[in-house]
Amino acid sequence: MLESLSYTFIQNALIAGILVSIITGIIGSLIVVNKMVFLSGGIAHSAYGGIGIAVFFGLPMLLSTSLFCIFITIIIALVSYKRRENLDIIIALTWAVGMSFGIMLVDLTPGYQSDLMSYLFGSLLAVTYEDIYFMAILLIIILIIVFTFYRDILAVSYDSEYAKLRGIKTKIFYTLILILSSLTIVISIKIVGLILVIALLTIPIYIANFFANKLSTMMTLSSILSMLFTILGLYISYTFDLSSGPSIIMISSLVLLLVLFYKYFIYKIKTN
Repeated sequence: MLESLSYTFIQNALIAGILVSIITGIIGSLIVVNKMVFLSGGIAHSAYGGIGIAVFFGLPMLLSTSLFCIFITIIIALVSYKRRENLDIIIALTWAVGMSFGIMLVDLTPGYQSDLMSYLFGSLLAVTYEDIYFMAILLIIILIIVFTFYRDILAVSYDSEYAKLRGIKTKIFYTLILILSSLTIVISIKIVGLILVIALLTIPIYIANFFANKLSTMMTLSSILSMLFTILGLYISYTFDLSSGPSIIMISSLVLLLVLFYKYFIYKIKTN
């Protein structure tokens, strides 16, 4: 693997993997504590609509998908403000319609041979410089927002009613978290694909939650875990010529199982 580091595409993959790991560690923690996992799943699958638009009209993939996901996110946010009881229906609709719309546009594109697998399961080794710039800019924006508004985000995430009483504009922060989540999903699709993106956003956070007692610690620990899983997954992907997304998620899942067994073993010792 060391000699492979001389290749530009491997260097790009490592840089992208580290950037995305930090981003997903931070935003994934917010998704989990705000109970937005299913909602994020809807955004992730509707992102294929943006991919279809990019392919059909010849637009930049990241730009098109990001704008489409933000559009979908704003619709979901507006609906959830007024009719939260219908949120599941709206998510299911955006999930199905977004994917169907995208697939139809790809099918209608003259002469285009759709590489569906790379969108569904990721292609970390195909990361470009443009992708890395986008990831770096998004990470800087996320870090600025989180450091600046950490106390407000913390209050909104754990007790929105208390946050309202404190005068915090909960709807604005709720929408902001959703938009950052949608952008995180877009860049994560490049790494693990549409199908597995929610696993990347939740498994490291779930593991970190066992050892963290506050949000900042969870963000830090899950970012470190995501980096380890991504680097190991990339090594397995390169060595055995496997898809990067499933390789990363399998490593994450195996570590999660080990942690669960460890916690169960400790629990048994304490109760006996």
